[in-house]
Amino acid sequence: MNGFLLLIPFLLIRFGVLNLLNKDGLKRAAFFAPLMGTEKTAYWFYQISNVLFFIYLFFLKVTTESYWFYAGLAIYALGIVLCLASVFNFANPAENGINVKGLYRYSRNPMYVAYFICFLGCVLLTQSLLLFIILLIFQISAHWIILSEERWCIKEFGEEYKSYMNKVRRYI
Repeated sequence: MNGFLLLIPFLLIRFGVLNLLNKDGLKRAAFFAPLMGTEKTAYWFYQISNVLFFIYLFFLKVTTESYWFYAGLAIYALGIVLCLASVFNFANPAENGINVKGLYRYSRNPMYVAYFICFLGCVLLTQSLLLFIILLIFQISAHWIILSEERWCIKEFGEEYKSYMNKVRRYI
């Protein structure tokens, strides 16, 4: 099986389901907070690694002949389920615009966590070291994007968001 097929459920959830649930949610998910300093560089690493991850999967096959397949399948399935749950939660923010329900009670960034878990499953299913390196670049650069989003949320939502930050972890 071609590795790119692993992205179909992810893309359908990330764009299709979110769009069906809330057209504004798709716009909000595509929004990047204003970037400063090294965040601008991280943004480009984030975008390029994202594209490379997707393109490189076209050239990879899912390997079913080892225990990595079962580990990868379990991690990938968990990532897809978390992605679906986080999209449902993201589509329905509180009145003030802050997402605090569902997975957002446990992580301020469940979509990013879900992406990482899903993509890690892809890495294990294809057993590609290069794909793993691309994933690490993606995840490290995503951290800088998240920092810019948090700064924007503090500016936008003030003390309410600071209180949320004190109660809920950034990742898990």
